[in-house]
Amino acid sequence: MSRILKTSGFLGLTVMMVVGLYQNYLIAAGGTVPQWLIGGHAHLGVLSILAIALGVVLPTFGMGASIERIVTWAFVVGQWALPLTVWLAAGFELEFLHPTAFLWGLLLVLAMAIMSWQSAVQPAEGTGERGGSGASLADD
Repeated sequence: MSRILKTSGFLGLTVMMVVGLYQNYLIAAGGTVPQWLIGGHAHLGVLSILAIALGVVLPTFGMGASIERIVTWAFVVGQWALPLTVWLAAGFELEFLHPTAFLWGLLLVLAMAIMSWQSAVQPAEGTGERGGSGASLADD
């Protein structure tokens, strides 16, 4: 699950950078950047950084596989669907998609609520890792 989050995060940053280059092109050509493009760009960037961080932290919590799957997929779907909704609903005038942003946002909230709970109940002694596996952060 950690690899999925990290891959999604780096892929999201790559897409975000391409969108940033397009925004720069629009400005250099004497135009302006639409607000909806800026909003989706910002959401994808921040959520992609969080996906990478989550991919590093998730294995250290020693949660069960099913909870890790819920956190991973809730976050990855939210990471991509939220900015895409902004781009499609506002940029391509598919306004019927706007309400789905609440669904994608709730998936992100679910993932973060589970991680918040796990942070609160995690044992404080030692390295902070559960299970005492001795795995380093780079292990998948």
